[in-house]
Amino acid sequence: MEWWEAVWLAIVEGITEFLPVSSTGHMIITTALLHLTSTDFIKVFTVNIQFGAILSVIVLYWKRFITDWSMYPKLLVAFLPAAVIGFLLGDIIDSFLENITIVALALLFGGIILIVVDRLFPEDKATLQDSSNITYLQAFWIGCFQCIALIPGVSRSAATIIGGLQQTLSRKAAADFSFLLAVPTMFAASAYKLLKHHESITADTVPLLLLGNVVAFVVALMAIKFFIQFVSQYGFKHFGYYRIMVGIVLLTLLYVFQVDLSIV
Repeated sequence: MEWWEAVWLAIVEGITEFLPVSSTGHMIITTALLHLTSTDFIKVFTVNIQFGAILSVIVLYWKRFITDWSMYPKLLVAFLPAAVIGFLLGDIIDSFLENITIVALALLFGGIILIVVDRLFPEDKATLQDSSNITYLQAFWIGCFQCIALIPGVSRSAATIIGGLQQTLSRKAAADFSFLLAVPTMFAASAYKLLKHHESITADTVPLLLLGNVVAFVVALMAIKFFIQFVSQYGFKHFGYYRIMVGIVLLTLLYVFQVDLSIV
């Protein structure tokens, strides 16, 4: 991997990790378009740079992490469903990660759902404006929604935010809790992948990992701030339109023009 390829992947990660457009799907697509070989290091890199994105949440929400101790058990309750399902079905989930068709279909149908969500859960019907007041039961149900995001292309952010809206959270409160829940979820996934393929990390690849994490951190900071402002004002439908467009383009390339987007 060249340094500019590491930067591109990190930019994609930073932009998409907290937007409801599927970071996993975009990382798979970007890796395929760059014609990168799916080595153990590439797999470690695309997951490890999530540490940079995680740090952006900690920096932006540092007061919550220091003062709101009641948040931690609620995050644990929300984290457990995906942790259990991911552990039990890890091999099956891994087999989906390099299937561009699954990614394209998830992007397409997920986009339709986001457009519908704006109408099903209007902002004036939300009863919980602050994510710090979420109950354990609400946290659990949001965690159940997060399990859907184990399918590549679904988007962890989209699944948890929709779960929050379904539990009567406001758009901002749902997004806030989704970001906070990303910390244990992404940390566990990144740490597991790192331990599984740690032998691929050498003195030559460490600079690429550091570069990727720094870029992902900076870009994710900007993406989170943008997303909170945008979704509070405009909702989720524009992200839905984007997902549908990307899904259709991918399916067209795959099945009309027979373009090979597989990761070799």
